[in-house]
Amino acid sequence: MTTSTSKTAPPTSTPTAATLGQCLTQKNVPIRLASSSDFSQLAQPYNLRLPYTPAVIVLPTTVQHISDAVTCAAKYNVKVQPRGGGHSYAAFSLGGQDGAMVIDLQSFQEVSLDANNVAKVGGGVRLGNLAQGIFDQKQRALPHGTCPGVGVGGHATHGGFGLSSRAWGLTLDTIVGLDVVLANGNFVKATSTAYPDIYYALRGAADSFGIVTSFYLQTQPAPASVIQWSFSIPNMYKSAATSANYFLHIQAFAQNASVVDRNLGIGIYMDGQGFSISGTYFGSLANFNNKIKPELLRGLPTPTSQSATSMTWIQSLTALANGQPLTQPTTGYNLHDDFFAKSIVVPTSGQFTAATLTSYFDYVIKNGVNSANPWYTIINLYGGPDSQINAKPSSFSAYSDRTALWVLQLYGYTGNTGAPFPAGIIPFITGLSNSITSAQPQTVFPGYINYVDPSLTPTQAHAA
Repeated sequence: MTTSTSKTAPPTSTPTAATLGQCLTQKNVPIRLASSSDFSQLAQPYNLRLPYTPAVIVLPTTVQHISDAVTCAAKYNVKVQPRGGGHSYAAFSLGGQDGAMVIDLQSFQEVSLDANNVAKVGGGVRLGNLAQGIFDQKQRALPHGTCPGVGVGGHATHGGFGLSSRAWGLTLDTIVGLDVVLANGNFVKATSTAYPDIYYALRGAADSFGIVTSFYLQTQPAPASVIQWSFSIPNMYKSAATSANYFLHIQAFAQNASVVDRNLGIGIYMDGQGFSISGTYFGSLANFNNKIKPELLRGLPTPTSQSATSMTWIQSLTALANGQPLTQPTTGYNLHDDFFAKSIVVPTSGQFTAATLTSYFDYVIKNGVNSANPWYTIINLYGGPDSQINAKPSSFSAYSDRTALWVLQLYGYTGNTGAPFPAGIIPFITGLSNSITSAQPQTVFPGYINYVDPSLTPTQAHAA
């Protein structure tokens, strides 16, 4: 394989599946075409609302296969899309359109630790297998999301938030090197000193620059114990103004440096029926119960249920996975949903006002309490005192959200993946988003790329 910087020849013709397949076959690249018996299963999106049909699915087992596939795609002017876990909300892991070349990295499953506790992680590894693998080998840990089936590729290159991120940063922040096939088919290892521009770009905008075959991630010692905590707060959908004041207290608490430090992770969940605030804490149970809990609950309604439990790191990850096992299949993954989602990044300088929160809760009370379709909002604390997400300067990588206080995921789904997608979900979620952004026009609210919104035009997405 070449590692030079020579350019690929320009496209020679309009492609067909046959001509593209012929180019790949001549190079001995393993492929699946629409006529293959397992093509439909391999082409199934995570979000069933957005099915796309690839021109070809490449199943590489070597880096050379990927390089050759990219070269063939360039020859025939075919969009190339790597697929790690395939969890793209917009089905971008299938190209986001018909006719793409999908390069499925399911054979790239290495998880190993070197003498410096840097994990080498294949581009097809799912988060649960990564977490279990590095813990089993050396009791190591990384910051990452809670869904064990999500692939490391898109997660790490677009951010990668977990409840430990305020303590350790994003998954992206742990990247010290990447093995990547570039758009011209060349293969390089990018680090802060070798191909530094590529290293910068891949951490935040990898889709535009190459296919990461392996990540090198600096791990942390797994905590001996984690406090897993949760409080269910009643009566949050009775009065919009009252609930807004409750949330303002939570927002003030989250920025109270006398109580909150980097070791506290916070997530808020609401769905028009329940409202819960939960998270993790790297500290003692006594300190949580005696210092953090009283200040959080001060002024809030008495919880209908509550818990704070000390557990091991793996027990904590398992609890956060909502019933999914950490160990996930490396082939034949078959978890799907049928949904539409939007996101809002709330900057610290433009945090929620009383008017904005009142607008949000008013919309929920009027439209979400008795919604015809299930939905939820998840709000995660990114900023606050000593947040290691925001400790990095904007120049650190191509990831841009280093001033966020909150990140919201607004998610509407069918509850039945075999049914037609209800027409009311998209306007409801769009209205939910607008209840925030329209109430606070002085604030620029970006979106979070890992909750990508396919309803935006490219111009709108770039502006966000």
